[in-house]
Amino acid sequence: MPKIRAGFIEPMLLLKTDALPADGARWVYQLKVDGYRAVAFKRDGVVQLRSRNDHDFNARYAPVLPGLAGLPNDTVVDGELVAFDADGRPSFAALQHASTPVVFYLFDVLILNGRDVRNEPLAARCDLLERKVLPKLTEPVRYLGDLEASLPDLVASVKAQGFEGLVAKRRDSRYESGLRTGAWQRMRVNRGQEFVIGGYTVGAQGFDALVFGYYEGDRLIYAARTRSGFTPVVRTQLMKRFKGLARKTCPFANLPESKSGRWGTGLTLAKMADCRWLEPVLVGRFEFLEWTGDNHLRHSKFIALCEDRDPTQVRRD
Repeated sequence: MPKIRAGFIEPMLLLKTDALPADGARWVYQLKVDGYRAVAFKRDGVVQLRSRNDHDFNARYAPVLPGLAGLPNDTVVDGELVAFDADGRPSFAALQHASTPVVFYLFDVLILNGRDVRNEPLAARCDLLERKVLPKLTEPVRYLGDLEASLPDLVASVKAQGFEGLVAKRRDSRYESGLRTGAWQRMRVNRGQEFVIGGYTVGAQGFDALVFGYYEGDRLIYAARTRSGFTPVVRTQLMKRFKGLARKTCPFANLPESKSGRWGTGLTLAKMADCRWLEPVLVGRFEFLEWTGDNHLRHSKFIALCEDRDPTQVRRD
């Protein structure tokens, strides 16, 4: 069989769910690390690190490349770029700072020495990754292994330690590039997700609050506005990103709302007078306490912008 040349392969996708399958014999569990999905490959002796949408990560995460130098030629691996906060937890916000050390956690191999292994079961691919690939790599490249515990214990541990969530993968699953088949699933344990920024309210430092939401089909739905999570530096950076995005009309299909709601998160016509609207192209990560009965977020907080994310694919988790 002729060898396959290594190149970018679209990652297999995770199906979001409110409850993972509790069958440890058929499924493996992994920590859901809060970072950037990335694919690395080596071709003609040159290592390439690419985003999930095939954008170049080599310059942005150059310190990771020496750890991948030993990758076998014509090999493609899948993983997640992760940074940590002061308490040692994966932190998407920390990942935005150029000076923060980054770890590349690998969890799958797709092409090995020119051989396509995507049709082999997950357990076999992970065995190849552990035996044939990882011993050739160095820090800051690591293996994101399985968690050996019952699902209830894992959920309790993730919740107590403030991690984002868990992933379940069927042991016999093939690697189906670009597909969300349900053979890989993800569950959030602690609240936080991506939203589309559609505007802001005016404030003394450029803006007072961000106005954001999510897509239902091709309609952008308002979810909340927040004043939390902004340092002076972050405000300045965001105002720079807003340049050239101003628009006269509101991009949210469900505005204005008739009343403010119990927690004051509703956006009425009177309150909209303070808003400045933006083309909905920027995606941010937000944390929040809960969804309210009127489909707004309570106690939301901005974390960071998410690069390389298609805003039209941002849905409510």
